[in-house]
Amino acid sequence: MSDQKYTNDVTKTLRAHLGRARADLVREPGEEGFERARTGTQLLSPHTPDAVLRAAGAEDVRTAVRTAAELGVPVAAQRTGHGRGTGMSGGILVDTTSLDTVEVDPRRRTTRVGAGATWQDVIDAAAPHGLAPLSGSAPGVGAISYTLGGGMSLMGRLHGYAADHVHALDLVTPDGETHRVTAETEPDLFWALRGGGGSFGLVTGVEFDLFPVARLYGGSLYLDATDAPETLAAWLRWTATVPEEMTSGASAMVYPDVEGVPEAMRGRMVVQLSVAWCGPLKEGPAWVEPLRSIAPALRDTTRVLPYAESGTVFDDHDDPAPYRGRAMMLTDPGEDAMTALSKLLAADRPFMSLGSLRHLGGAMSRPPKVPASVSHRAATHTLGALTFATPHDTDAMADLRAEATGLFTEHTLGLAGNLNFGPVPTTDVARMYEPDTLARLVAIRDRVDPHGRVHTNRPLPPRR
Repeated sequence: MSDQKYTNDVTKTLRAHLGRARADLVREPGEEGFERARTGTQLLSPHTPDAVLRAAGAEDVRTAVRTAAELGVPVAAQRTGHGRGTGMSGGILVDTTSLDTVEVDPRRRTTRVGAGATWQDVIDAAAPHGLAPLSGSAPGVGAISYTLGGGMSLMGRLHGYAADHVHALDLVTPDGETHRVTAETEPDLFWALRGGGGSFGLVTGVEFDLFPVARLYGGSLYLDATDAPETLAAWLRWTATVPEEMTSGASAMVYPDVEGVPEAMRGRMVVQLSVAWCGPLKEGPAWVEPLRSIAPALRDTTRVLPYAESGTVFDDHDDPAPYRGRAMMLTDPGEDAMTALSKLLAADRPFMSLGSLRHLGGAMSRPPKVPASVSHRAATHTLGALTFATPHDTDAMADLRAEATGLFTEHTLGLAGNLNFGPVPTTDVARMYEPDTLARLVAIRDRVDPHGRVHTNRPLPPRR
């Protein structure tokens, strides 16, 4: 090791505990790799740690957690940063990018996934075996954090939440101990980690089910809703008619009149209807056909595609940006509220905004064989209101998010865990769970992390 001068004791202690051969895995402010690791895709509220550890294995994660406990500083893990809430101040940030192993067992139809694997990593490893995971609409996100929050999949209505299909988790608890968490070995933690988020330690790996899906019928219809505010309501009516093999979403926004946007869509109110049909491929087009008559199509990407290309179905924005979103779990939202939402989003504003809905129900409404902490299973739809900060969140943006979600107050069960972006206060986190579930999660959190060392995207509130 060089005679480098350390700017903080956290870096010095962490490097000492890692040893000479692994000390270079640590970065501190001003060193190469530090900035990228602390921000990621979400540019709002980045972490400001004392040190970043680019972990090369589970033992490195354990060393980071033990060092944080020794020094009395917080510790957090981050892969892509898509779902980051409030950034951590000080402490040790574990960058899990290198923990990207994916091991597929085609006979058992399972996979063991490291904390640094994205969904695209998992999809690509499973595809040669004719298998697919319960990944979401954005395959660039980290598979682990998505699953810990529940995980709303393109096949969710047919198979349920991703968390429902977890078999085991490798966990480093805040005291620095490692655990193989299963329903048999640690039932409380197994329940809590499957939907309760990252409050219980740092997860280094997860084993979960794969499904025999090689192709699906899917894509998006981009409809001109400039003069058709009833477009979202028409999609809502359609969702009541489809079987569980169909998962879909609708988003609405005014596209900017700028280069890079297809000319036909510039300056227009566009509703994007995205569909993923996992039943017999030849039946997919017939189920989607009613959507084509709602409004003129400016673009149509629906087709039979390999599951490896499933990220093109919703074609989610994946470039680094500052954004903030508020999302609710709804039961049977009314058509009038849908039309009001469309009109609200069509108004001229000095910032970009997006309303996004997902159809739930089906297997997502049914409890799994082994109970999990995923809440609000009675929800039929989600609603999210997203604004892109340029560069900061403003009162006008917050007002729009509140007004959009407020249209559905009488239909709201609570908040959606996976789909709230940016800083989330603990009062909002509490609304992501039913009261009994929340109380049990808080009790487990207090038992495994009594000193509050773990910094997480969705911090559970203190015990009442």
